[in-house]
Order: sequence, then structure tokens, then C-alpha cells
Amino acid sequence: MANNAIRVRYAPSPTGHLHIGNARTAIFNYLFARHNKGKFIIRIEDTDTKRNVADGEKSQLDNLKWLGLDWDEGPDVGGDYGPYRQSERKDIYTPLIQQLIDEGKAYESYRTEEQLTADRDAQKARGEMPHYEYEYAGMTEDQKAQAIADAKAKGLKPVIRFRVPKNHEYAWDDIVKGNVSFNSDTIGGDHVANTPKQLMIYEAFGWQVPRFGHMSLIISADTGKKLSKRDESVLQFIEQYRKLGYLPDAMFNFILLLGWSPVGEDEIFNKKEFIKMYDETRLSKSPAKFDSKKLEWINNQYVKEADNSTIMDLALRQLIAGGNIPENPDSQTIEWARQLIMLYKREMSYMAQINDMASVFFEEPEQIDGDALAEISNETAPVVLKEFLERIQKLDIFDSVEIFKVIKAIQKDTKIKGRQLWMPIRIAVTHEMHGPELPESVELVGKQKAIAHIKETLAQIDKA
Repeated sequence: MANNAIRVRYAPSPTGHLHIGNARTAIFNYLFARHNKGKFIIRIEDTDTKRNVADGEKSQLDNLKWLGLDWDEGPDVGGDYGPYRQSERKDIYTPLIQQLIDEGKAYESYRTEEQLTADRDAQKARGEMPHYEYEYAGMTEDQKAQAIADAKAKGLKPVIRFRVPKNHEYAWDDIVKGNVSFNSDTIGGDHVANTPKQLMIYEAFGWQVPRFGHMSLIISADTGKKLSKRDESVLQFIEQYRKLGYLPDAMFNFILLLGWSPVGEDEIFNKKEFIKMYDETRLSKSPAKFDSKKLEWINNQYVKEADNSTIMDLALRQLIAGGNIPENPDSQTIEWARQLIMLYKREMSYMAQINDMASVFFEEPEQIDGDALAEISNETAPVVLKEFLERIQKLDIFDSVEIFKVIKAIQKDTKIKGRQLWMPIRIAVTHEMHGPELPESVELVGKQKAIAHIKETLAQIDKA
């Protein structure tokens, strides 16, 4: 790091949506840079053109911004060390590659995919770590030149491979894992084992080596296995959580706790607090457990504290997406939805839950049975329901305030109170034994539906 300046680079690949693991890498780099007054840089790793997808770069950057990250240099903001797409840096790399070839530290390889597969199979059969073998080993310069000429005559296109030194020890002090070392003859393919390859490049050019830090794996809390993109039992892409109505600050908080822990017992902090307290020595060596229930809990804490307009906006979109209110609702419907959303605000872990939680307000309830039927099969239930029905039918203003007054009046006149008072009303109106505040629930069901449901319930009790 020139002049000891902190410069951290996150290199997303535009091959799909932003994965939880990659988002964690970005967040840890971002906090490391911000805490140390350094630079956070985005450089797009777009050289694997076969896997790049349309709008892949835009999706990556949009989701990083949604999480609350900003960067000092990148393809969209520029900077002094661009271009910030790998595919646009060819003019920088070409002379450096030629330098390595001229010095015998790299070479043109004409091995086909079939030959490489056969090499790996043979290595595995010998109990060796799969690796590239120098294809010109033991050849004279004339033989090497002839082999290259023969390959070109077949129309084969070369790739440039770095020539790995034999039996060379590579060691570094890892920010997370401590002292790590690899012998060049045993290098495999994971991220930690990629570091010696990077050290080889720095050594070949005589460049100063940066500090490395390799974060722990993320494992499923349910299976204990490494989080795999092929495991569809766990939502793993930021886009999926956005569509479900999670809050970005909550996602940032949860992801940061995957392999890092603050001092003390508290786990909920805002981004400024995280920047101030961030300490790379608290990065864990042990695998981080991805616990979706903990994510829901964290998001619920943020939902409770969020301003009502934010929750209203996100939950309204979910009600529209769920087909429970029209795509372009009128002002009366919006106000009804606002009351509904605020009724469930403290209970929701994420906004998409509103459709299931509030299903009683969108669907006609099924016949009362089971515990609910047993609850209203007593002598006081019909008394309460008949009184409630008679009184709400006379209401000119059907809102939670007036409904509450009706319930209190019934209690005063009949001397029936507590569970025997409010449970029959809740069951009759909503066919549910649990739910948000009763007066508000009755208001949202609406006068006509409430009356119809109570009449149906009284008829069912009479037949029992």
C-alpha cells in the first residue's frame, strides 16, 4: 500500500444478482476503508464475457447503493486510477503480460479443455491437488518452438499462464486468519489458496505486497453446511430480500454480524456507529451462521423504529403485488390500507408478511370450528354477540373509537367482561382467535361484513 494509504477494492462480477456473501465482502471492505479514512473502490470484474448478463453491472451497483454503500472510485464515479472495468484495462495489462513472457515467468499455453480435464483426472488418480502442469517441461527451445507452431497450425488460440515456481514457500500475516503459508507445489483453488498466486505476481514485478484478510465461510444455521447458491432453501440474493420488503439498514446490520461482532451484548447499531466502532481484529475465524430467524428479528427491530411513511410505502407495494388492493388505489383505499398497515407494523418482520397476516380482511372466513367454536359455545357468547350486533347496526360513524365505546357499554350493561366479552366478538367478526387491537380490526373488516359475519356466527351457534 503506497505511502500506507488505505485503498480497498471490491470487484463484483456482472454475472447475476448480488449474493449475500459478496455483499458481506463489500460491507467489510467499506467499513475498513471508512473507519481508517481510506478509499473504497469498485472495479467491475467483467472479463468472463460468457457469463455476463444484461444489466448485471447495474444490478450489482444498485443493490450496493440500496444497502447504503458509496464509493470513492468506480465505473460510475470515475477516479484517478481507471478504467474501473477490467475489460477496459487491456492496454495496461498487455505490456505487463509481455514483460512476464519475455522474462520466462509466463508462457503461451495451447492446452485444450479436453487435455486439461485429462490432466486433472490423472492428478486426482495420483492423489495430487489438481493444478496446471507446465506443458513445455523438459523441452529444448527448438522443441518448444515446434510445439507452439504445431498448435497454431491446428488453429488453437493460446491463453497466457503464469509459470508457478517449484517448491517455493509463500507466507503472509492474514488480518483474520493470522500466519498462513503455502508451498507452491500444493496450491489448490479456494480463496485463501489463491493468495499465493497473487503473491507470485507481486514478486514477479517487484511490487509492494498489500495486506490480505480472508473472511470465514458462511454456513446455513439449519444444515451446518457452506452456503451454496444452489441451495434454494435459503434466500441468498439481496434482490430477493428487497422484493420481500426488508429494510436496507437492517440487511446491512445483519450481514455485518456474519463473521464480525461488536464489543458488548448489543447488536443493533446504525451505519455511523458501525463505522466508528469497526475493528478488524473482531473478525471471526470460525464459520458464520446464516440464521434467517435472526434476520427477521433484526429487521423487525428496524421496522418498529422506522417512520410510518417508509413502512406505509413498502407495505402498500406488497398489498398491490399480492393482489389485495388495486394497482392504482383511490384515496379512500389508501387510507384504509394505511390503517391496516399501522395495525400490523410492530408485528411484521418484513413487509411481504402483511398479505398473510391481514388475510382475514381480504378473504371470506371459513366456518368456525375447533378451539374457536369451543370458545363461543357457552351461554354468554350469544348474549354478547346479539348486543354487539344490535348496537353496531345503529352506528352512524363506524370507527375504532365508536366500536370501543360499544364494547365498554356491553360490559357495563351485561356485567360480562374480559375474555368472555372480547373473544366472541373477535371470533365472530374475523373467525380468528388472535390478532391486532379488536376495535381497529372490526373497523377494518367494515360495517357490512362485520354484521354479516356476526349473523352467520349466531346462526351456527343456534344449530349447534
